[in-house]
Amino acid sequence: MALRGPLFRLLRTQLNHTCQQSRAQSVAVLGAPFSKGQKRRGVEHGPKVIRDAGLIERLSNLDYPVHDFGDLSFRHFEQDEPFMQVRFPRTVGSANKMLAGAVSRAVGAGHTLVTLGGDHSLAIGSVAGHAQQCPDLCLIWVDAHADVNTPMTSPSGNLHGQSVAFLLKELQDKMPDIPGFSWMKPFLASRDLVYIGLRDVDPGEHYILKNLGIQYFTMRDIDRLGIQRVMEVTLDHLLARKQRPIHLSFDIDAFDPSLAPATGTPVNGGLTYREGIYITEEIHNTGLLSAMDLVEVNPVLGASREAVEATAAVAVDVIASSLGQTREGAHVPVHEIPSAKEDTEQLRL
Repeated sequence: MALRGPLFRLLRTQLNHTCQQSRAQSVAVLGAPFSKGQKRRGVEHGPKVIRDAGLIERLSNLDYPVHDFGDLSFRHFEQDEPFMQVRFPRTVGSANKMLAGAVSRAVGAGHTLVTLGGDHSLAIGSVAGHAQQCPDLCLIWVDAHADVNTPMTSPSGNLHGQSVAFLLKELQDKMPDIPGFSWMKPFLASRDLVYIGLRDVDPGEHYILKNLGIQYFTMRDIDRLGIQRVMEVTLDHLLARKQRPIHLSFDIDAFDPSLAPATGTPVNGGLTYREGIYITEEIHNTGLLSAMDLVEVNPVLGASREAVEATAAVAVDVIASSLGQTREGAHVPVHEIPSAKEDTEQLRL
């Protein structure tokens, strides 16, 4: 039975208070070493290489406590036959259910949560868990790909290319009952989603974007408008009606492969470093970031150690700038300049 009246309003107030707290108190990092949403091995090592690139140390230099919750351990089903052409549905569904619970608990405890993937199918659980605590959230999806195929439109059957379709209420009647996903109910309206960085969109996805009126910016749009205007329109679209929590889901392949080569589906012509960091700086400046994902770093696919390290370093920069690192530098706060007279008197002593 749906909640209504004073009890409903009290629950919504408590949830909104939780979301408000999560944007101010502390940062939590959660690893999701998972790869079954796609075919290439190695992306399950993403959380380790991002941590090894100095993530926790970098975040510790910012102005709030950092909690590393380690990595989740996911169950892999030995018998996980394809459903239609969807690959590993039970394994992916089970992993996302576990992740949703972990994300919900972390956000509910007052943390701004960073989820480290793993492949982008994990956003199903990450965004769903966030929405359990912050039901009015909005979603910014930074990616070369729209990831909004349904099982009927997907060319590959890989669930990392179908993540957003599970979230959208408008696609509920287009999604079959996939084994492993009985727990998942769509909750996001298409008007509460913005894509940035698209440049490899499948035909079915293009139809969905146009038919549902989803706000999106391709790389051509970014070239034409500039990243400043793209972010102005993005944040006005999502926040003009109401200030509410932001979930940022950032696929490292949004960047040009020259910057982030160690990833599974690179596409030429991506974001520059400055464009990617500007996106995250502007999101931080809203004061509304409540949870984020950083996904698809795959060290096995780097052509060299330098390529892997470069990709992981960009991932760390994206996360740090989302949480307050500025390009002026992240420093210990200085509240006053010492007096030269006082220093001279101390030297005399």
